[in-house]
Amino acid sequence: MYAKLKEHLSKELNSIKEQKLYKYERVIESSQGAEIIVKGKKVLNFCANNYLGLSSHPELIEAAHNAINKRGYGLSSVRFICGTQDIHKELEQKVSKFLAMDDTILFSSCFDANAAVFEPLLDSQDAIITDALNHASIIDGIRLCKAQRWIYRHADMSDELGMDEATGKEYKGLERCLKEAQNCRFRMIATDGVFSMDGDIAKLKEIVALAEKYDAIVMVDDSHASGFMGKMGRGTHEFHGVMDKIDIITTTFGKALGGASGGCISAHQEIVDWMRNKARPYLFSNTIAPSVAGATIKVIDLLSSTTELRDRLEANTIRFRKEMTAAGFDIISGEHPIVPIMFGKYPDCSKLAVDFANMMLEEGIYVIAFSFPVVARGKDRIRVQISAAHSDEHISTAIAAFTKVGKALGMI
Repeated sequence: MYAKLKEHLSKELNSIKEQKLYKYERVIESSQGAEIIVKGKKVLNFCANNYLGLSSHPELIEAAHNAINKRGYGLSSVRFICGTQDIHKELEQKVSKFLAMDDTILFSSCFDANAAVFEPLLDSQDAIITDALNHASIIDGIRLCKAQRWIYRHADMSDELGMDEATGKEYKGLERCLKEAQNCRFRMIATDGVFSMDGDIAKLKEIVALAEKYDAIVMVDDSHASGFMGKMGRGTHEFHGVMDKIDIITTTFGKALGGASGGCISAHQEIVDWMRNKARPYLFSNTIAPSVAGATIKVIDLLSSTTELRDRLEANTIRFRKEMTAAGFDIISGEHPIVPIMFGKYPDCSKLAVDFANMMLEEGIYVIAFSFPVVARGKDRIRVQISAAHSDEHISTAIAAFTKVGKALGMI
């Protein structure tokens, strides 16, 4: 039975290997951190979502152990049967306060939160208007919903309707989509707060203004912002000064907020109450483990008491961006600790990006090449991610290695 499928898959796998598009997994032989062990060698990690350096923080490890000792390893149940502990409710309250939202509902991941958020709220009478570069989890969540769909050109707030010369496809701005969706019952604008491949930040002030003008609600996935964007690290809604204007926030505990697993929807009270009764990933999946809940409570407590980590992250990001630009690399400008080093202008850019990443590992710097289908063809890159755990020496070592390899490959 399997023979034909095996033959097909083998050919396809060989094809993507020949194109340098196969995703190999490097094995880490240590805990996550600024310094990790790969193939028995200590290297500097510059590609983790460990923005605040909390993945192996001793206070989080202690909190996780305490939660296991007091509340066990797992619940073996969904929330509404017998899977809700006091620490789950405590975490929901703390996240709600931190994000300045009415209430929060927990999921096993933000992917599940995004899979859950659309279908219970919207049907064929309604409209979802989504940024063209939104994360795969938003795209998949929208696919599960029967609402009508509009896609606006990335970060384009205009009333424009045009043709993309490169692709030959029609594009629309957000305002044009909102106008076309006026006959729908409800309209939801869905956007990443920070776009994970480019590190650019959604134009939430303009999005909110258009939402008010055209009577739409706003949903933001803040997975790459929660904990460090904004003055107090509350996210892109704080960064843009629209904390009272966002209707739904989804985010993860698997990046800056500890780096383990789990996610949530934070929203108006009625929306959260509806999700508790209708969101399928919530109703049919085990609750998050007590260790994750306990450690994430500690994260929120730490971030609510001081901005030291987000301040350090900001300083590291500014320095790295400035010095890498001065060295001559093609970097997408911005303020976020995602720093994409672009390869698209060079011949055979996919192979070049892979070779660059492999040579960086030889220099003791762990980075990964991103290519199609993770990014569009010709948009190959190495996505550097800065952490508060990186010391000044780590930053200097990475910049020196990038410069050495860049010169060796004729990029700078």
